[in-house]
Amino acid sequence: MTSKPARITGVSVIHDTLSIPAAGVVLNADIAVPESARGVVLFAHGSGSSRHSVRNRSVAGELQRAGLATVLADLLTPDEERVDARTGRLRFDIGLLATRVIALTDGVAHRDETARLPTGLFGASTGAAAALVAAAERPGIIAAVVSRGGRPDLAGEYLRMVRQPTLLIVGGLDDIVIDLNRQAMNQLAGETRLEIVPGATHLFEEPGTLRQVANLARDWFIRHLGRVPPDKLA
Repeated sequence: MTSKPARITGVSVIHDTLSIPAAGVVLNADIAVPESARGVVLFAHGSGSSRHSVRNRSVAGELQRAGLATVLADLLTPDEERVDARTGRLRFDIGLLATRVIALTDGVAHRDETARLPTGLFGASTGAAAALVAAAERPGIIAAVVSRGGRPDLAGEYLRMVRQPTLLIVGGLDDIVIDLNRQAMNQLAGETRLEIVPGATHLFEEPGTLRQVANLARDWFIRHLGRVPPDKLA
C-alpha cells in the first residue's frame, strides 16, 4: 500500500492503493480519504469497466471535494477481465459481482480510516444491480445507494429488500433503461428517486451531463450518509 497525500481544491486527501481479499480472490482498489471525512462511498463498476473508469473517477473527485472518502475497486481479477473482454459474460454475473461488492463493503467497514464512517454505494450499469443486492444483504452497514445508468432490474427479488434511500440517475436519451428503472422503482422498499438527465445517452458522454451526475450523487450522499447506522456508533 502506498499513501500519497494530495489536495483537491483546498481539501487534503490521502490516496492509497491496496489489495482487498474478497470472496476467495484478491481485488485491487484505490482509496481516497479526505481530512475529516463524513462518509465513504464504494464504487461498483459494471459492463467491462474497472477502477480506472474515467467517468467514475470524475464522480469520485467531486465526492472527495465534498468531504466523502471513495473506494474504487476492481470487481474482477486481471484474468477474469481478459475472459470478460472476450465473452462479456462475467459483467452480467450479478451473483458474482454482488458477492464481491459485499466482501469489499465488509473490508472497508473494518479499515481503520473508514471503520466509523457511514457507507454508500455508487453502482454503474450492471454494477448497480450488484450494489442493490449488497444493500439488501448489508442493511446495517450500507446507508444509501446511487445508480448511474444502472440496471436495477437485474437485482431481481432483492429489490424488495432494499430499504436504503436509492437514487436512480438515467440519461434522457436512454429510453430502454429509463423504463427498466421506472419498473424497479415500484419494487424498491425504501425512499427512491429517479433523476433523468436531459440530452444524455447511456454513458453520459455529452458535455456537462457527467457533471450533473456527480452533483446529484454528491447531494444524495451528503444528505443520507448523515444517518449513521446503529452499529457504526458502537
